[in-house]
Amino acid sequence: MSLFVSPKFNKWTRDLLHVIYPQNCLICQHEFNQSKLAICPICLSELSYTQFENYQEASNLDKLFWGRVQLAGTYALLRFKQENSTQRILHELKYKNNSEVGIHFGKEMGLKIGLMEQFKDADALIPVPLHPKKEFIRGYNQSEIISKGISETSGIEIRTDLLKRTSFTESQTKKGRTSRWDNMQNRFKLQAKKENKLQHLIIVDDVATTGSTLETCVRILRNQFPDAKISVVVLAVAE
Repeated sequence: MSLFVSPKFNKWTRDLLHVIYPQNCLICQHEFNQSKLAICPICLSELSYTQFENYQEASNLDKLFWGRVQLAGTYALLRFKQENSTQRILHELKYKNNSEVGIHFGKEMGLKIGLMEQFKDADALIPVPLHPKKEFIRGYNQSEIISKGISETSGIEIRTDLLKRTSFTESQTKKGRTSRWDNMQNRFKLQAKKENKLQHLIIVDDVATTGSTLETCVRILRNQFPDAKISVVVLAVAE
């Protein structure tokens, strides 16, 4: 015996659930009635994806590190511009305790890099570490949150035991490339013994602007893993 449920009843049920458990956009936090989406249509339409997974030529993120450090690969999911959804994503992740947005876009990143040949042999995700004081204040390390999403869809292991932040630094937001580089010196150190089994390390961060933080991490890891490939993956790259 089949039980018939009218479409009107289903609609009432969905509306009631929406009242009890409202669906909020991960980016703007406004309510919207689309249970299958995590992001509202307005914010979704404003996202600027890099499409780097489809590039055959060098990207602007590749060029950022030319002449500085050698990398096996780079990837950024979004383009960072002033006053767009990407800026709001980074703000939510870093200052609004919105870890869900990091997991969501990390999963997207994991799916994308899974399609790219240069990341096929990656065996470790290394989030750029925060100083323990800053991580305590923020509640989490945003780079580690993004890494969790990447790991969930790519299967690559997260390693938080290789790099350590040794000093508490002020915000880098208003610093230029030279001052950022000076500010990063001696800010990180290795905290693990050499492991021959690691062949391809991916450093993960939220945004690449001048690349100074990422460059510092690459150089430190290169000293410990001279034969390993090292790549850089970020949620967004500044333009």
